[in-house]
Amino acid sequence: MSVLIAFLSLAVERALGYPDWLFNAIGHPVSWIGRLISFLDRRLNRATDSDELRRRRGVQALLIILLVPGLVGLALHVLLWLIFPTGLVFAAILGSTLLSQKSLAEHVEDVADALETGGLTLGRIAVSRIVGRDPEKLDKAGVARAAIESLAENFSDGIVAPAFWTGVGGLGGGAAYKAANTADSMIGHKTPKYEAFGRAAARFDDLVNLPASRLTGLLIVLAAFLVSGADPRAAWHVMRRDAGKHRSPNAGWPEAAMAGALGLSLAGPRSYGGEVVEDAFMGEGGRREAESTDIRQALKLYRMADWLLLGLFAIVSAMVIYLTILIGG
Repeated sequence: MSVLIAFLSLAVERALGYPDWLFNAIGHPVSWIGRLISFLDRRLNRATDSDELRRRRGVQALLIILLVPGLVGLALHVLLWLIFPTGLVFAAILGSTLLSQKSLAEHVEDVADALETGGLTLGRIAVSRIVGRDPEKLDKAGVARAAIESLAENFSDGIVAPAFWTGVGGLGGGAAYKAANTADSMIGHKTPKYEAFGRAAARFDDLVNLPASRLTGLLIVLAAFLVSGADPRAAWHVMRRDAGKHRSPNAGWPEAAMAGALGLSLAGPRSYGGEVVEDAFMGEGGRREAESTDIRQALKLYRMADWLLLGLFAIVSAMVIYLTILIGG
């Protein structure tokens, strides 16, 4: 019944988000995982070691990073299942902490609001909270594109993927995925410090995001049929044409679908820490002069796609319950 937990977790988080009182009381699971990763980084990632040794220790670190949250999640899943159906409510609340539907929309909407009320300066400040690129290098169109790209990619990484792996492996699967994704964001960088040590984390994150990224792209295409002004055929065409050109094996799928649906050209060369990272454009030939109105249209697509995701999990949950009753009865 893991898929039912995933469905209920999506419903709870969409409605409530992560309450401030809970964050103030216990923090966030990602921050706990982050502390574990930082500890292992300090203990195992030594600059004086050879690259081969650092790669092996990176594998060891990844196993610990996956096992600790995964086993905690599995234990909670089993314990809560023993007090079914009451435990299902608590499982849904715990599962909701692995998702970010509400906060993602709020952060991206903040960028649109900032551009409209405070111009480029406030827009750069707002977008710096959700992207890692250099905000001072961005003009208004660049800020808008960055917000839309972040919305598309984080819909996959922060919502569809954790829901998918919760549906497959329950709270343990969702927690292990969140740990893998956090490890990639912290140590999966191609820098002298992390290229060897973080290699396993980066490759594993690419692997576990393969199914969710494709599903996310498809959800955006389907959402484009239901959102006025969006172009579903272009979303499908651009996704099929451009997704594989992205430097990430996964980010291109939702970004290309979003680019096509909006008629924009997204991605392309970007600046991180003063270094320009070359990348292909998603939606080559589309508009590059994105505006705050494009951010709001992207949010409409995102919210519709999120409803479709919720509906998908509802249907699968109903099928699982029906089959369980049929087999058991």
